[in-house]
Amino acid sequence: MSAVDWLNSEAFTAFGQHIMWSDMIGNVIGLVALALGWRRSIWTWPAQFLSGLILFAAFAPHLTGSAGKQVVVMAVAGWGWWQWTRGRGQAQDGSIAVRFATWPERLLMLCVAALGTVAVALLFTAYPTLSWDPWPDAYIFVGTLVAMYAQARGMVEFWFAWLLVDLVGVPLNFANGYAFSGFVYVIYGALVLWGMRDWWLRSRTTPALEGAAA
Repeated sequence: MSAVDWLNSEAFTAFGQHIMWSDMIGNVIGLVALALGWRRSIWTWPAQFLSGLILFAAFAPHLTGSAGKQVVVMAVAGWGWWQWTRGRGQAQDGSIAVRFATWPERLLMLCVAALGTVAVALLFTAYPTLSWDPWPDAYIFVGTLVAMYAQARGMVEFWFAWLLVDLVGVPLNFANGYAFSGFVYVIYGALVLWGMRDWWLRSRTTPALEGAAA
């Protein structure tokens, strides 16, 4: 059995749902990546890249649209690694400093999220093989990219974006038979709330003040 065949094989059954190895491993690594993001560890980006790579390998043989989305996620993860590598040392503990986005930045992200969702949903609708549920799938895909962008820039709004993705991701994954992904998104929600609080509190101290206190 090849590695791809193994990833697409069943790991176990729970509550009548067939849990695939790819779904379980990819999402567990994604969960680890979110926890690392909470801790402002630069290793959050390799973890996100690895999660995307596993899901790409699983989707590539039969779900080209889903595989293509993972390529975009991996590209953004590489960009995020580059951003955090450049920004390390901004905070007193040697990590990237966090802040709230400016109003122009918030407006830009909202516009990109809205227009991007419409554009991607229309693409998914025109090519049904790319997605089972064009509109919610487009919303999650674009929302994930916006969240990753905000994370790469050290914006607290990263957590708000993830929370909005979770609100659609949980029911969508359960509806499509990806029970493990649905459960993981529930855990995502808890991590998002804790991470949001941590970054919110950290954003009150600017890098300049942290340096002065050292």
